Amino acid sequence: MEREKAWQLLIQYNNKPYHLYHAQVMEGVMRYFALREGFSDEIEFWGIVGLLHDLDFEQFPNEHCIRQQIIMKEYGIEPAIIRATASHGWELTVDIKPEHQMEKILYATDELTGLIGATALMLPSKSVKSMEVRSIAKKFKTPAFAAGCSREVIKRGADLLNWTLEELFTNTLEAMKNIDIVQ
Repeated sequence: MEREKAWQLLIQYNNKPYHLYHAQVMEGVMRYFALREGFSDEIEFWGIVGLLHDLDFEQFPNEHCIRQQIIMKEYGIEPAIIRATASHGWELTVDIKPEHQMEKILYATDELTGLIGATALMLPSKSVKSMEVRSIAKKFKTPAFAAGCSREVIKRGADLLNWTLEELFTNTLEAMKNIDIVQ
């Protein structure tokens, strides 16, 4: 799937600036990890998965990762994208366990990017560029902070990847520091 077609599909189902911003963050994070993990030949695929992972969330929050599979099938999107995007709802709304490294990274970083983004807003610079991993670790231990970001999902994601939480925090922060998005 071409990026422009993916973007058009995304904006057909999403119009809130935060959702569109989060989709672009996840696209950039996934592209970063494709390179980092040795999948440079799949960078576009990883990016599209990141961009579309929450396709149904804005309009169908109670059917998240379920409804998007139906939508994507109707648009003839390749099964690998459908499976990968749905897998980030594992043990929440679907029973599709992340298996491929890309699916595991999507699962592990989706909630974490929200926590990192919220943490950045607490900094004077309001930017991840000046953030340190210890800031993330501190906020992670405060359940009331960014309460919508599931610490349990983040932990399960780190486990899936066989990474410590510190490794996941470090790698995801580095990914976010290396993407440029105009909000």
